[in-house]
Amino acid sequence: MTISNETVVSLIYDLRVDSLEGEIIESLTEEKPLTFLFGAGNLLPKFEENIDGLGIGDAFEFNLNSSEAYGDVNHDAIVDVPLAAFQVNGSVDDNLLKIGNTIPMRDNQGNKLNGVVKDITDSTVVMDFNHPLAGNHLFFTGKVTDVRQATEEELSHGHLHSSCGCGGGGCGDGHHGEDGCGDSCGDGGCGDGSCGC
Repeated sequence: MTISNETVVSLIYDLRVDSLEGEIIESLTEEKPLTFLFGAGNLLPKFEENIDGLGIGDAFEFNLNSSEAYGDVNHDAIVDVPLAAFQVNGSVDDNLLKIGNTIPMRDNQGNKLNGVVKDITDSTVVMDFNHPLAGNHLFFTGKVTDVRQATEEELSHGHLHSSCGCGGGGCGDGHHGEDGCGDSCGDGGCGDGSCGC
C-alpha cells in the first residue's frame, strides 16, 4: 500500500534546520514514529506533498523553505504583555516566568497560543508568539515504516484517537499542541518527539 488520502502513515526522520549538514534538532525512531492520517490537514501541506505515493520502506529526503514551513518571523507576534497578566492571587510564579520558558496563553478571541518569554521588566513581559521554527528552512531525511487504510472512525473524526492524532508529535504537524497533544519543534518540540510539525 502507498501513501494517499485516507491512509494512516507512520514514519521516522531526522530534522535539521538550515542545511542537511546542520545539527539534528529532532530524531524520530521506530519505537516512537510520527503516525498520522494523511490528507486530513494535520500536517504541513508541503510535507505531505513530499511523501505522497511512498510505500513502506521507502526513504525520503527533502527540504521545506521557511515559506513552506512556518513562515518568516513575524515581528508583530513579539509583544509586550503586562506583568499583571501573569499574576495569580497577587503574585507571579517565578518558576513559570523565566526567559526561554514557553507559556500557553489565549488571545482576545480565546484562541490558544504558545509564547516564549524573551524579556522581563518591572511592568511587562516580552513574549514571542511566532512558531519556534519560523524563519527556518527545514531538512528532513527519513523512511516510511507503515501505511494502512484508515478506519471509518478515524476518517469521520479527521485524526487518530489512539495517539490523539499526533502519533507522538511532529513538526510536519501544522497545528501541533492545539488539541491537547504534546507540542513539538522547539516549542515543546524538536527533541520532544516529532517534527514532520
